[in-house]
Amino acid sequence: MFTFAETDRRRFIAGATALGALSLPLGRALAAVPKRGGTLRVSVDQAVTKLNPLQTRVNCEYLVAELLYSGLTRLGVNMAAEPDLARSWSYNADLTEWTFTLRDGVLFHDGTPCTSADVVASFEAILDPKTASPALQNVGPIAQVTAPDKTTVVFKLSAPFADLPVTLAYTNAKIIPAAIAKSGLARLDQQAVGTGPFKLVSFEPERLVVVARNDAFYDKARPYLDRIEVVVYPDTTAEGSALISGDTDLMSTVQPTEYARLKSSDGVNALRVPSGQFCNIILGCNQKPFDDVRVRKALALTIDRATMVDFVVEGYGTPGNDSPLSSAYRFYADQPLAKPDIAQAKQLLAEAGYPSGLTATLIASDKPSVRTQLAVAVREMAKPAGFTIDVQTMPHSTYLDQVWKKGPFYVGFYNMQATADAIFSLLFTSTAAWNETHWNNAGFDKLVGEARTTTDEAKRRALYADAQKMMHDEVPSIIPVFFDLLGAQRDYVMGYRLHPRGAVFRLDYVSLGEGAPKRG
Repeated sequence: MFTFAETDRRRFIAGATALGALSLPLGRALAAVPKRGGTLRVSVDQAVTKLNPLQTRVNCEYLVAELLYSGLTRLGVNMAAEPDLARSWSYNADLTEWTFTLRDGVLFHDGTPCTSADVVASFEAILDPKTASPALQNVGPIAQVTAPDKTTVVFKLSAPFADLPVTLAYTNAKIIPAAIAKSGLARLDQQAVGTGPFKLVSFEPERLVVVARNDAFYDKARPYLDRIEVVVYPDTTAEGSALISGDTDLMSTVQPTEYARLKSSDGVNALRVPSGQFCNIILGCNQKPFDDVRVRKALALTIDRATMVDFVVEGYGTPGNDSPLSSAYRFYADQPLAKPDIAQAKQLLAEAGYPSGLTATLIASDKPSVRTQLAVAVREMAKPAGFTIDVQTMPHSTYLDQVWKKGPFYVGFYNMQATADAIFSLLFTSTAAWNETHWNNAGFDKLVGEARTTTDEAKRRALYADAQKMMHDEVPSIIPVFFDLLGAQRDYVMGYRLHPRGAVFRLDYVSLGEGAPKRG
């Protein structure tokens, strides 16, 4: 039986920190020590409409949930699992049973102890379809969760699964009190009762969320900040101007159109990291005309992917090949990049019964604005092949209510996931939490299912390669470009790193240095 413990992580971090300090001049080494106190003002580009951590859907909601709640594990910047409420874990020989040991003395924000019973109840809620938690299909093949004692949790799985500690760090896999999990989830729509590094002070979804340090947090050294204010800026230009003027300290997301302006501004550090984040064109495989693979292939053959990188993300990205795995993923399989072929696209449309072309409405949310840019690019690229596409942009809240997971032709936007299995199981398997394409391909499901149940590296790589090729060939979704993640901060913000996952922020490691404004 293999065991991972908190001490393993601490030894590594302590050694790396010591070596790093030795390599710095004394003044810089001392300055690198986080300073406690202060208020960090973070801007986000859309409303924080979901406070319940089991049901959050977008990055600004993930950010707030991460401040207020903890999971059993959390995701490091290297995409590996780190201890959170669990201080260690182990597994049996065939990877069907995992045992997690919890930290002692952890308290919820209301003062009640957090024990294994709360973990069990939280996962029972997550695994209940009525909860509608995106984590349901993304935490792994969990068959049963039990609590032998107050600090031990055992996960019994329906199949071998090597990625469990990573999947338990999923954005929605947060631990809530058992009493609320069993009888009152609606309470979490307006209140926060977590064990996270901060406590909720106020919640105005369209304007401002304020949190303050949780003095009872399990790590007595963190968080370093006294308070965080999450400010909503629907207009990206105004959001950038607020950072430049010093009204805010950190932009969690920067649009490519704003990046150059911020990079050239005094006192601002522009941030950039490669990622597997992407926009895609959802093709409803259960509705005409996209139930015909020839139509899907025809549209894909109109896309100039290299041009997409320049037009849509100002060069801050890499071309996509209609698989959700970028080169940032462990099991990425390289294959020749699809190139535009208008003649072949016309031929496929004619064979599908559209010799004179077809007309369709492509819907894009206004958040982020890159969705509309992608839609316009697709419209123009597809014209020569006979596609007449009407692009309609709508408010994000309307899009979520009326189009998302319902419409046959719209622009999606997704963060990188921690594993290949996670992104496939979130979007593209028949049982995916967000099965937007309704591709429902049994062969694809089989490949993904086999890959998640073996620890044989070569076999997993081969299975995932076949899955990627199948998506490339059958095009349930067009994924033309992967985005570099862009952010920006004032130069006095210390300890913040853009996370390639896109939905992980780790603001409990952030502190304020010299020159930071004093805020009440």
